Amino acid sequence: MEDKSSRPKTAVIIEDDVDMRSLLDEVFSAAGFHTVLVGSGLDGVAAVAEHKPVITTLDVNLPGIDGFEVARRVRKISSTFIIMLSALAEESDVVLGLSSGADEYLVKPFRPRELRARIEALMRRPVIENQPQTTIVVGTPEGIQPARTPARNPTGTAAIPIIDHGSADQWSGHRDLSLDLATHTVLVAQKEVDLTPTEFDLLATLLESKRRVRSKSDLAMVLRGEAFGASSYYVGEPDKRAIEAHMANLRRKIGDNPTDPRYIETVRGVGYRLTPVDQAAA
Repeated sequence: MEDKSSRPKTAVIIEDDVDMRSLLDEVFSAAGFHTVLVGSGLDGVAAVAEHKPVITTLDVNLPGIDGFEVARRVRKISSTFIIMLSALAEESDVVLGLSSGADEYLVKPFRPRELRARIEALMRRPVIENQPQTTIVVGTPEGIQPARTPARNPTGTAAIPIIDHGSADQWSGHRDLSLDLATHTVLVAQKEVDLTPTEFDLLATLLESKRRVRSKSDLAMVLRGEAFGASSYYVGEPDKRAIEAHMANLRRKIGDNPTDPRYIETVRGVGYRLTPVDQAAA
């Protein structure tokens, strides 16, 4: 029987500049990846569908469709981690990139060491094997309801990258929002919501933390595979802005209004936490 753990990890590199493509190839090859190199947006979407990569790098300025549109299309077919690379450094560009589905946004020129650190941080997120379709009991503060939920795997691979927040065979929830680590599934009022891997991990962290406030630095460290309060990772303003963008996308997808939150409230100047369970339903 083939040892799945011995298979090389795959990275799809979508980049039209030959020199940059060569640099990215070197960085990923040194990190132990098998690389697939393409030079246009449409070819990139096709490559992701065919090769089911763990990580995809994506230039913004591409021939045909731009990187933002590529990210949107990739997100419809894959949960691959997306690292967007661009010379566009304005905050609005970063927010647009993350809103399109990217997990990371690196501004060109960047140091290969920085990219390698981002790759290693993404790969520190554990993986779990696919589970067969089962009938699962969903427990929420508003009651317990049965929900027949098939195991999902948008990439088609044998595993889905997640942060291991606890037992993989239980749901966690808040009000009518439920999350299952085993199937990487999120339900709002029993309707499934598609989240990016990063949005899923942020929501799982907040559900685990309950009413304890998590700062933007805390959440950035979780996404880097670090423990809360770890001193080995510096959290800068770009990291914090990225968390804000991811949180805005998460709230939009689960139908949460920041000014009158049902699930996640902002503690101004501190961070984020779940709303009180006994708060009147919106």
